[in-house]
Amino acid sequence: MSDHDTRVQKIIMVSGPSGAGRSTAINVLEDLGYEAIDNMPLSLMPRLTDGPLTRPLAIGIDVRNRDFSLDRVKEALDLMATRIDIDAQLLFLEASEDALVRRYSETRRRHPLAPDEPAIQGIRREADILSPLRAEAEFLLDTSDLSPHDLKARLTDWFGEKGAALFGITLQSFSYKRGLPKASDMTFDCRFLKNPYWDAALRGLTGLDGDVGKHIEGDRRLQPFLHKTTDLLNLLLPAFREEGKSHISIGFGCTGGQHRSVYVTECIALALAEKGWQVSKRHRELDRAGVSAQGSHGHRTQT
Repeated sequence: MSDHDTRVQKIIMVSGPSGAGRSTAINVLEDLGYEAIDNMPLSLMPRLTDGPLTRPLAIGIDVRNRDFSLDRVKEALDLMATRIDIDAQLLFLEASEDALVRRYSETRRRHPLAPDEPAIQGIRREADILSPLRAEAEFLLDTSDLSPHDLKARLTDWFGEKGAALFGITLQSFSYKRGLPKASDMTFDCRFLKNPYWDAALRGLTGLDGDVGKHIEGDRRLQPFLHKTTDLLNLLLPAFREEGKSHISIGFGCTGGQHRSVYVTECIALALAEKGWQVSKRHRELDRAGVSAQGSHGHRTQT
């Protein structure tokens, strides 16, 4: 039986820190025709998916769920991943600390994890709790600078019937020492490139820093690699979408996941975005070390 002969039920699980727009996203998906369920006990998930589903389903998950735990969320995702009749994906909404603090200040609401403390305390606690869940997300959206209208437009592009066709691309840098990313569809090895680690002045920086980028650009093999990889992806991505895939995960690895793979991921993400693709990117090892996407903070790992 071909994939086209099997009716696949689409499920979007929506999560993220309080104030990042999760409730708005659930409402948008409901407007797009999804059956929306917010803050459902995770223990009921198996019973929900065992019954007949007549519409795509959007499920909101956050730390206020009665039985929330990362293990329960992972169990639910793993269970659905074994079902050939279910296409379940995780949409993770996030926002900067400044944006979240501003939103809490404007609404004068208390943070659920800091009812008697400043909101920033709860925001940081929640970020620590949700960090592993963020790493599992197929769709990652920063709402810091998005209005509700902008958020609706972006989600309509991603998940609406006539949008960029339910197709998302995640690019991820990683360290081979820590293993391949979960559920990566394809990976590229960047360890052949000139290694900034061996320059003491660059060792504590990351691929997000300009000096590291200049060092890697000194390798004559970089530009042919970027061009050929981008050309290959521009050939394959439309074919994957036409075959009905809704998401592609692509990994770029080096020894420590700090310099070369990070820089290449940034370059490829920019090249694909310029071609009109919806791209999410993450740097697995930098996320684990708490390194800002705007630059490094002295993280030291061999790459």
